[in-house]
Amino acid sequence: MKAPATVVRRRRRACAFGFAAGFALGLAGCAAVPRGEPANLDPHKREVRAYVESGEYARRISDVAAQARAWIEQRATRGGAKLTAVFDLDETLLSNWPLLQRQDFGYVSTEWVRWVEEGRAPAIEPVREVFLAARRAGVEVVLITGRRERDLAATERNLRAIGCGDYEALLCLPDAAKEATGSFKTAMRARLEREGRVIIANLGDQESDFEGGHAERAFKLPNPFYQIR
Repeated sequence: MKAPATVVRRRRRACAFGFAAGFALGLAGCAAVPRGEPANLDPHKREVRAYVESGEYARRISDVAAQARAWIEQRATRGGAKLTAVFDLDETLLSNWPLLQRQDFGYVSTEWVRWVEEGRAPAIEPVREVFLAARRAGVEVVLITGRRERDLAATERNLRAIGCGDYEALLCLPDAAKEATGSFKTAMRARLEREGRVIIANLGDQESDFEGGHAERAFKLPNPFYQIR
């Protein structure tokens, strides 16, 4: 019976994303703040920008990527059939930081569609190096993403542009799917195992990327920008 996957994590300051529920009420020179009001969003946006611009975000990514690469290379030397590494895309192999900055961490569906169609998301370089190291070691790469099947062609162009076109499969969420992204990814890893693949590493930036296991090791990259269930 396979041991549970080990998740490599890095501590980081939590970033809350929520809109303030009320306003301070001024009365006779006194301000009353409703009990339970969330922290104001603006300071958290500044905190996230500082985290990225200071280089700390990149350092944390490099730390996790180095561990993933070392494990994949060491595991590959032990041999085995159909050794596979699974990669998420957004904020794992591809960076959406230019779009996040432009939209002030908001989400506008039309802008997201335009961004994906352009196929110009830059690589997260330390993770790209893990991808390339896996292929050099003879480990196949399968990409499992919450992007929809309608995004497949543009995503393939983007991957070729960053030098990561040598993958076994790119599995996208069906256009009509109603299931949570995490459930979809779990089902895809389980399917890969049924096909005889041995998933030696699973790299992602969301906790939902690791639901259900189906990997010998899991490597959690930092993402202070958003959460996907």
